[in-house]
Amino acid sequence: MKQLTHYDIENKKQTFPITIVCDAIRTPENIGMCFRVAESFGVAKIYIHNNSPSTENRIVKKTARNTIEQVPHERYNDFQQLIKNLKKEGNTIIGIEITDKSTPIKDYDFKTHSKIVLLLGNERKGIENIDLIDAAIAIPMYGRNSSMNVIHSLAIALYETTNQIKVTELRVKSQE
Repeated sequence: MKQLTHYDIENKKQTFPITIVCDAIRTPENIGMCFRVAESFGVAKIYIHNNSPSTENRIVKKTARNTIEQVPHERYNDFQQLIKNLKKEGNTIIGIEITDKSTPIKDYDFKTHSKIVLLLGNERKGIENIDLIDAAIAIPMYGRNSSMNVIHSLAIALYETTNQIKVTELRVKSQE
């Protein structure tokens, strides 16, 4: 067995119909890691609240590495208006949030949606207006803690979402 370097690996580059909305994420590390994880999973776009650290922030840049230039992104000020516009464009708004109606992530069928928004809540308060989402997904946890870092949750959600979408694409291609 040989450990591979970045130079040995060539990923299949693919963009998925997934948008991330960061609802007033506070820490520059989380903004930077959002870009890094989003680029890894072929996310189409990221929206960042104006109150969040800027992509010009030194810590955001360091954490994101070179992915800020690779993932289209936009800043926004009005959360409700952004969600309304994204819905108008045909997106399904899925909050990664623990609610009384959250679906365990493995049971949620991402394949039934043509355009997906994964909505990340603020590190302390969660999603600003939970009534605006179409669905909520939760990641089952088995330790004492009832929540995890917002970007860890995003990575798990993107893994599940892209795997489901890829399986659907493979089935469609094999039927052609």
